[in-house]
Amino acid sequence: MLRSSSLRAAAKRAYASAPKSMTIGLIPGDGIGKEVIPAGKQVLQSVQSKHGLKFDFIDLYAGWETFQKTGKALPQETVQILKNQCQGALFGAVQSPTTKVEGYSSPIVALRKELGLFANVRPVKSVEGTKDRKVDMVIVRENTEDLYIKLEKTYIDPKTGTRVADATKRISEVATRRIAQIALDIALQRLKTYGHATLTVTHKSNVLSQSDGLFREVCKDVYETQKDKYGQIVYNEQIVDSMVYRMFREPECFDVIVAPNLYGDILSDGAAALVGSLGVVPSANVGPEIVVGEPCHGSAPDIAGKGISNPIATIRSTALMLQFLGHNESAQDIYKAVDANLRDNQVKTPDLGGKSSTQDVVDDILSRL
Repeated sequence: MLRSSSLRAAAKRAYASAPKSMTIGLIPGDGIGKEVIPAGKQVLQSVQSKHGLKFDFIDLYAGWETFQKTGKALPQETVQILKNQCQGALFGAVQSPTTKVEGYSSPIVALRKELGLFANVRPVKSVEGTKDRKVDMVIVRENTEDLYIKLEKTYIDPKTGTRVADATKRISEVATRRIAQIALDIALQRLKTYGHATLTVTHKSNVLSQSDGLFREVCKDVYETQKDKYGQIVYNEQIVDSMVYRMFREPECFDVIVAPNLYGDILSDGAAALVGSLGVVPSANVGPEIVVGEPCHGSAPDIAGKGISNPIATIRSTALMLQFLGHNESAQDIYKAVDANLRDNQVKTPDLGGKSSTQDVVDDILSRL
């Protein structure tokens, strides 16, 4: 999906050589996370001998169920082990309550802050030979700020006597420069691969002239001040509402998309509909010291425990994590096996119109490895 040279450069990871021995944290979380994260582990175990790799695994905990048991959605022990022992991790899904619960906040949002996972990279690509529309885009989402800083308050309006809720939206120059840089580096690698590349900066600066205006201004500055490096990349801007419309009408027009946190979250989940299901779309949370692979689906409590969740998003996220860690050959083996499974169209879970179980799909992909 992406080449490791692009990802390593974009994440500014300065490995003299990619590590052969790695410790991977496994955080199933809630719901179907407990069913799909084992698939990622099985795939890593399958590829390690062929490429001379060695993986050690540590089981870790986070999520709503963990909160109910311990009073903490993200235990400090999980954070410290990830910081001190792990080069990579796989994060499943969390089931968050829709109403406020005192003391609870999203563990994945907190984990991104704790580990400095500043970029969420989500490739959305159709498989040649399937009935899906031709789609090949990468959505690069700023991962640390925007409305997700969770500065909210509710108060009584003295004029009306009714409740008002306020939320702070934060866009900083530092975070925007960082996310623009990784997006341009990914676009540059795609330029080398395909001979052409575009970067589309998504914003709503026509309404949010200061916050989104700053995002737009800084992205443009990063591009303009490095024209000697990025000048062959076509630079575009798109207001987020028209971006949604065009993404579904003309997905072939988009290549690399960079967006603030909230817009990136919405766009990347919506884009999954172009390639069949959230169950097939991967992501990687990238920081300077660790990479966390994370499937894009939620905890899906309606099917949890039935053994029919789609493991492909997790398996592709595992490959994406390996790419950021510098192991492109292993990642490409995994991608090819997954693509072959989708192209064959025989062993598939119900979200893709099939009747196979989670393990049936895992076994089919393992057999192709």
